[in-house]
Amino acid sequence: MSAVLDHLSLGFGVAFSLMNLLVAAIGSFIGTIVGVLPGLGPINGVAMLVPIAFAMQLPPETALILLAAVYVGAEYGGRITSILINVPGEAASVMTTLDGYPLARQGLASVALSLSAWASFVGSTIAILGILMLAPALAKWAIAFGPAEYFVLMVFAFCALTSLLGEQPVKGILAAMIGLAIATVGVDSNSGVYRYTFDIPNLSDGIDFVVVVIGLFAVAEMMQMLENLLSGTDIDVPKSERKLFNLKELLFTKWTVIRAGLLGFFVGILPGAGASVASAVAYANEKKLIEGKDPNAKFGKGDLRGLAAPESANNAAAMGSFIPMLTLGVPGSGTTAVMMGALTLYNITPGPVLFDAQPQIVWGLIASLFIANLMLFFMNVPMVRVFAAMLSIPPWLLVPGILSISFIGVYAINGTVFDLLMVVGIGVIGYFLRKFNVPMAPLVLGVVLGDMMEQNLRRALAMTDGDVGILFQSNLSIGLWIGAAFVAIVPPLLRKFRKDAPHTPAN
Repeated sequence: MSAVLDHLSLGFGVAFSLMNLLVAAIGSFIGTIVGVLPGLGPINGVAMLVPIAFAMQLPPETALILLAAVYVGAEYGGRITSILINVPGEAASVMTTLDGYPLARQGLASVALSLSAWASFVGSTIAILGILMLAPALAKWAIAFGPAEYFVLMVFAFCALTSLLGEQPVKGILAAMIGLAIATVGVDSNSGVYRYTFDIPNLSDGIDFVVVVIGLFAVAEMMQMLENLLSGTDIDVPKSERKLFNLKELLFTKWTVIRAGLLGFFVGILPGAGASVASAVAYANEKKLIEGKDPNAKFGKGDLRGLAAPESANNAAAMGSFIPMLTLGVPGSGTTAVMMGALTLYNITPGPVLFDAQPQIVWGLIASLFIANLMLFFMNVPMVRVFAAMLSIPPWLLVPGILSISFIGVYAINGTVFDLLMVVGIGVIGYFLRKFNVPMAPLVLGVVLGDMMEQNLRRALAMTDGDVGILFQSNLSIGLWIGAAFVAIVPPLLRKFRKDAPHTPAN
């Protein structure tokens, strides 16, 4: 314990320097803006700042603090447009739309924004404490996940979606299959074969996630808003006098925030799993756990716990992804992979030796994560009323504004008109899918996990010359298979049992 305190003392000594405090504040603000803008996301935000940090000749610990603050800030900022206009700022915020947007439509935008900021803060704090106390042990645990275990983890994530599908599982499964199909478009990285490109050169690199999410959410949502406006059925959003959540709402969501933060942290440690998986699994876990006990739960219709769970989980996962990077030299997410690249510019190799060779970098980063987390909380909460004012913008101005920003984000990916046409086409498809009440969350999760799932399956089978037995060999795999079977079978049976159970008339 004394060694940890000594390391923390060194870390806060680094983090509390005037330069590093200023850099953490600037990075937090930039990260929030990056998270708000659809199409950017933390990876792009961090990647854009790497050459700037290097050109400014910042010390390596200062450069890492800047990039980490942008990363964490983007996780905070992604929730804002998810709640206000049903457009996720980045992939990990997709699950936030399920209950965040209905809350905003009920006049609780300020409450939802402030509560989600609190959940993000608590989730990040849980993860930072976990990094301090458990980093070496958890890094060894993460090594136990090979390709087979990762594949089964993805299967578990999809099976957990059964709790999101409600009374229409077929539509949810259809959405997930569409997402997986989109993930297969492009050149096969193993064989070099073109798959489902239809001889269109622009599809050789696949369909970018940003194009899919902007089409399904931004374009489809704007089409829905225009339809409501033209038909005269647009719903007036009631104004709320409250700026922040109250103590009752905090206590109502406290266990959800803690559970989701712990779950998100452990998922974030797994290299490549990421905040998107963490938020989906945390939401599914809370929905399954709470609906069995609380008949008044309204997940998907504006439940505060459905908002708090993914926000706590995705921020905890973002923090947790630093563990494999610092302890093993293995990126825990795409964003930490970019940060590892930034360290190589300084001739620094992340890994176990880094703790002894340059402790000021490791512990300075850990201390600065805590400081940036505090900055983001106190930066976001006072801005709640400003963000919520977006709902008062008239649709004739809001729709073209959002579409313009979205199209700029899409065009910035490859600089092609084809991507703009693709996003419009996907938006039209998403609009009609909504008309048939097909859920978007399983579709997006299919796009996010599809490539990862396929690559891990192929690596596992390559290790055994095609023997599928490797998927059932380790205790981890077996445990995940059992968990997947449980979440896929038990909830539908319980719903059917409740539906078929005779109702006793009241006396």
